[in-house]
Amino acid sequence: MRTIRYGGDYNPEQWPEEVWHEDVRLMREAGVDLVSLGVFNWGIVEPAPGEYDFGGLDRIIDLLHANGVGVDLGTPTASPPAWLRRAHPEIRLVDSDGRTMSGGTRHGVCPSAPAFREACASIVERLAARYGAHPAVELWHIHNEFGWGGAECYCPVSERAFHRWLESEYGDIDRLNEAWGTAFWGLVYRSFDQIEAPGAAPPGVNPALQLDWRRFSNDEHIAGYRIQREIIARYSEVPATTNFMVPNCKEMDYFRWAREVDVVSNNHYLVAERPENHIELSMSADLTRGVAGGPWMLMEHSTSAVNWQPRNLAKRPGEMRRNSLAHLARGADGLLFFQWRASRTGAEKFHSAMVPHGGTDTRVWREVASLGRDLKQLSEAVDSEVAAEVAILWDWESWWALELEWRPSVDLRFRERVEAYYVSLWKQHVTVDFVHPEADLRGYKLVVAPSSYLLTDAGAKNLRGYVEDGGRLVVSYFSGIVDEYDVVHPGAHPGALRETLGLWIEEFHPVAEGASLALDSGAVGRIWSEHVRLEGAEVLAAFADGPDAGRPALTRNRLGRGDAWYVATALDDATGLRNLLADVLDSSGVHRPTGAPEQVEIVDRGGLRFLINHTGEYVAVPGLWGIDALDGTPYDGEVPIAAGGVAVVRITEEAPPQGT
Repeated sequence: MRTIRYGGDYNPEQWPEEVWHEDVRLMREAGVDLVSLGVFNWGIVEPAPGEYDFGGLDRIIDLLHANGVGVDLGTPTASPPAWLRRAHPEIRLVDSDGRTMSGGTRHGVCPSAPAFREACASIVERLAARYGAHPAVELWHIHNEFGWGGAECYCPVSERAFHRWLESEYGDIDRLNEAWGTAFWGLVYRSFDQIEAPGAAPPGVNPALQLDWRRFSNDEHIAGYRIQREIIARYSEVPATTNFMVPNCKEMDYFRWAREVDVVSNNHYLVAERPENHIELSMSADLTRGVAGGPWMLMEHSTSAVNWQPRNLAKRPGEMRRNSLAHLARGADGLLFFQWRASRTGAEKFHSAMVPHGGTDTRVWREVASLGRDLKQLSEAVDSEVAAEVAILWDWESWWALELEWRPSVDLRFRERVEAYYVSLWKQHVTVDFVHPEADLRGYKLVVAPSSYLLTDAGAKNLRGYVEDGGRLVVSYFSGIVDEYDVVHPGAHPGALRETLGLWIEEFHPVAEGASLALDSGAVGRIWSEHVRLEGAEVLAAFADGPDAGRPALTRNRLGRGDAWYVATALDDATGLRNLLADVLDSSGVHRPTGAPEQVEIVDRGGLRFLINHTGEYVAVPGLWGIDALDGTPYDGEVPIAAGGVAVVRITEEAPPQGT
């Protein structure tokens, strides 16, 4: 990308053609230069099997191209036509309770069904042959939100595909029995076709079976993507993507997906009623950048309210701009919305759009056009890196494993601890990268492992090597417990991290609902405590009450040239987590801005510093010398930011020049 791409999902088939000309005029006015087209029009371009009508798509693509608007051309396979569902009822998705999904909506299809894959290949071949060389097409948008509305199908076709997947993974059934520990309860298999999909059953379904089912289901969607991508590649050299749902799609392992796409793109929608929802937005953007390994594209977000939450609160004046520039600051090279023009019919008619039902004499439209003008001034951010000295470990497989049934406590939730640590770092103006436990960690001054319940031997070795080489590591409780098959690592917990942390755990002691535990440092814990035994680590704080009173709650182990901290309870920010992380950040030499209120977001990307004021009051951020990248205002040691405002500063000095 040469500029920040700006636009949204465009559905001209919902409107008479005279509206199209008004649309492109308004797109030019707003600075729109990219739209996603044709994402849900399969039943329109192929009204009956083998019958095609591309006339409308031809005309709108040509019209957009003539007006300087590029096309992110969709393959419409997320919304199969009614004739396909009728002709092939076997493609309908079956849920874990054995219920077959009906039509009247999008998705809801078995990803393994041969008839569905063949029909997808047919329509994609037609589209790629027709538009693969069209100069308007700048990106291919394959399917839509893989995993939404049916990440897993439990039909007989899927079960047979699972058998083939398992045979490919394990080679023979004895290896599978060993890996899965099927001697437990005598659940031994003599052939792959004896294995059932883990649908509705009494509690206690083999966790290794459940994990491999998740991996298989993820891979089946990837296989569907590959089929389409390979067809397109025969006709077009244009890059391809599919829109992720980071971090809110638990079922898709986006680290695996990122290897398949040319451009990582993501959809993100604020949870309107969530307190400090702008911090969750930041986490989503940082995680998407981590998945991408660099810059990425925001494929969908909203100008104002969505239509699918319990209470769809409208965004306040300036909130859409703050949201958009936060995504840009954290690595997005494209900012697109769902959608361009608000629909009058269908399930999403109350979803906000760039052109609202009220048209251009609206606050939303004025903010859309204003944002388009701002983005023209910020193209230097394109393809630049985001500065981060701290990494947080994230692993979808650990998320899957941690939240299976029969864990020591229902309060063990993957995102709960990740978000606790992320929020605390965010409020201390620390930008983080999200990385897989087996990723290269050498560039980070500090690595945090809030929720690494499942940790492979390779991941554990990677963390130990990082610490021995001088890194700083913070590990939260119930980490390093099992391997990739949910098998407990040998010896005492946490087997995978025992030597790195210099301790072992004699017994877990989950905390009752609503209860809390005092630490002798004055901090307060909840959810968890445990009987920690030291093997070289030093005690920084102990439990002052509860079943582990007098025993270690917070430790530090010196290993090689580095240090590893362990936190044996759930510290909240106000009751100890912030102080702990501040001390560790200082010890690790992590730089962070000083003098700014905690609700002012501060992120460096390329040569720009983004300052986003999430408060309702004017603030002045000290210690900055530079030029405003939007209006050229010089800053001499202080940057004023209006309530709810944003400043983007082209940094010239971190301190005043010598002699002044």
